[in-house]
Amino acid sequence: MKKILFVCTGNSCRSVMAEGLFKKMTAAAPGRFVTLSAGTSTIDGYPPTPETVKVLKEEEDIDMSSHKSRRLTEALILDSDRIFVMEQVHRDWVLAMVPSAEKKVFLLTETVSEDDYVKSRMDVPDPIRMSDDFYKNVFGVIRACVKKIADQLIREERSAG
Repeated sequence: MKKILFVCTGNSCRSVMAEGLFKKMTAAAPGRFVTLSAGTSTIDGYPPTPETVKVLKEEEDIDMSSHKSRRLTEALILDSDRIFVMEQVHRDWVLAMVPSAEKKVFLLTETVSEDDYVKSRMDVPDPIRMSDDFYKNVFGVIRACVKKIADQLIREERSAG
């Protein structure tokens, strides 16, 4: 079973969206993945923003209302097989904590090609305190990236047996 970790700043918006989407997109491969999210600058136990809960429910019928924020720790990094971060600063944070994690940490948008509508290797902007439309746009970027990640990891798992 592979442990997949999504990381943003507060673990209340972007990484929550990615976690919920990945769980839904990999539901057809039960028992293959454990999916978590964490924040570089959060305190354990906070709920996702109302806007995050709303966009997930409206766009994908995903309920993440019971999610509680989790602070990124060295143990989470060491225990994860793949780590997807929303911004380069998050990657830097992970590597400052665990330099040996370099080969398993990826910027979320590294998964897309230049042919996709998402620009490869761009930071996913933080929607906190922004409009509903901004949340929807960020959600669209995250969904496109997570779809590619889920498809790739499911293929890898199936070919590995």
